[in-house]
Amino acid sequence: MRGPGGRFYTVRPLMGALVNRLIASGASFQAGAVISAALAAIMLPFYTRALSPGDYGVAETLLTYLILVSIPLRLGLGEAFVRFWFDDDDPAHRVRVSRIATGTVLVTTTVAALAGLVFAGELSELLLDERDAVLMGFGLLGLWAFTNLEVAYAHLRVEERRRAYLVASLINVFLTVALTFTLVVILDTGKRGYVAGNYVASTFVLAGLWWMERERLGFAVAGIRDMLRFGAPTIPADMAVFALNVFDRAYLLQTQGKAAAGLYAVSVKLATAVIVAVRGFQLAWPPLAYSITDDDEARRLYAAVTTWYVVVTGMVVAGMALLGRWLVRLLAAPEFFEAHEALPWVALGWACYGLFLVFVVIAGRAKVTIHQLPAAAVGLGVNVALIVVLVEPLGIAGAGVALAGAYLAMVAVLAALTRRSFKVPFEVGRLAHAVAVLAGVAVAGELLLPEGGAGGFVLRSLALAAIPVLLWVTGFPLASERAMALRLLQRRGGR
Repeated sequence: MRGPGGRFYTVRPLMGALVNRLIASGASFQAGAVISAALAAIMLPFYTRALSPGDYGVAETLLTYLILVSIPLRLGLGEAFVRFWFDDDDPAHRVRVSRIATGTVLVTTTVAALAGLVFAGELSELLLDERDAVLMGFGLLGLWAFTNLEVAYAHLRVEERRRAYLVASLINVFLTVALTFTLVVILDTGKRGYVAGNYVASTFVLAGLWWMERERLGFAVAGIRDMLRFGAPTIPADMAVFALNVFDRAYLLQTQGKAAAGLYAVSVKLATAVIVAVRGFQLAWPPLAYSITDDDEARRLYAAVTTWYVVVTGMVVAGMALLGRWLVRLLAAPEFFEAHEALPWVALGWACYGLFLVFVVIAGRAKVTIHQLPAAAVGLGVNVALIVVLVEPLGIAGAGVALAGAYLAMVAVLAALTRRSFKVPFEVGRLAHAVAVLAGVAVAGELLLPEGGAGGFVLRSLALAAIPVLLWVTGFPLASERAMALRLLQRRGGR
């Protein structure tokens, strides 16, 4: 039922079960990323001392290029696989859908990687402003492994095989860290070792997952047209979305130098807390959202998840704004300290990207994926305009502001477009309440509290800790939400 102001004061039992599934899946899919982020933070002081800001900037820029290129190579079949899997629970249908996705992506990635090897030197000169065929060769191996691994992981996600996903991701994490540390720190292979270490281990994990799913591997064409019709419109949209993470680094690399690109890459790396949360949400959210057959139940869940997503990620962004300077000092070499200038803006941008995913799923549920393209195009245009205007006066902070502004624009446009196809009763008042508290504390703390020293750290930490208290005393959580949270905690405590 609704209370004063249109608030929901009851949560149906099914809603609690759905939220529990989202939390469980998100935690399982996120666990590997959390450990990876923790190890990356531990390793960052070693890497930033073994690599110059310029070398680090080149390596990280290449990694972002690889992810961008992987999007068209998937042909939208990764997204179509997750959506079409739930159209029919017949095993034969699911095997066919699986073979369409895995077989087609294997062909496209293999052809692209082999073709790229022929022109590896020219590609590195074009993209990185230096000729290094070996570096590009390792990058092409990474492109092949990463793209196919994403499709392999999708099988575990749609079946909610959380334990298998966790084991595979942890093996990938520990092998990657061990190999990268050996190549970069011990053997001193520089940026080549950094790129190779990030992806060679993924090849072994991919082989293991293929063996596990061998009965569903193969190639099928029956039904591929429908999957391409669904997935193809997502390709330019996904590319435009991810291009935001490529254009800023490429622009910094070309106009401000390799060192600036390296500083910005460190700010992205240190925004991992937000990125991990968004990544876990990205993996767990679509299978759950598509599995709900009742549209009214789906609308209620989408609204509730959006509200609490803003609260959780907003807390992390506020932490980056208040404590970013200390984080950079702790985890990076001294010459990388200026990375803190872009850190809160990059964190905000990634948080907004997770919010964008809510509307991507809404568009996917209504099978109007074409709506993603205009939203992504607007975001890319905003990003380019803001970077050109802001980087010169603000440096890497300008690139961070541009990233956040672009994602906000994308959210606004896709929200307006999807409203026509699948209307969700978002809790606008509560969202405004949360944003006011989160932004108010973060901005006030940044303007009024000391920027250094033990005293500044303590005062800013106290300001961050005050956010949930302020939300509580101002009446943000509903009684039903407090009760549901208590039940979830008790259930997990019992386990």
